[in-house]
Amino acid sequence: MSENINEQIECCDCNEIHEDLLKIVNDTMPEETELYDLAELFKVFGDSTRIRILFVLFEAEVCVCDLAKVLNMTQSAISHQLRILKANKLVNSRREGKSVFYSLADGHVRTIIAQGREHIEE
Repeated sequence: MSENINEQIECCDCNEIHEDLLKIVNDTMPEETELYDLAELFKVFGDSTRIRILFVLFEAEVCVCDLAKVLNMTQSAISHQLRILKANKLVNSRREGKSVFYSLADGHVRTIIAQGREHIEE
């Protein structure tokens, strides 16, 4: 971040309402439920453990025990985070015998992370 966080936000002095702009915004603004769902999705990315899990899944489909080993965490802690990722449709699972393997749900997950990394590196 190049701007000083303590800088004040400048306000408009003209008090003119730009009706044409407001109409465009009102016509294109998603429904409140969609905005809520989007905010909830981004909250999922607000945990570094979940981000670490996603980075592992970028490379391979893995089971909970492999994730626990590579991230130096308990299987219980990993399972808790995977439940959140799965509930938000960011990971998929499949059962093979007694093991459950996890993978990224789709390419959007990789894109979201890649764009986030690009943004913070600016």
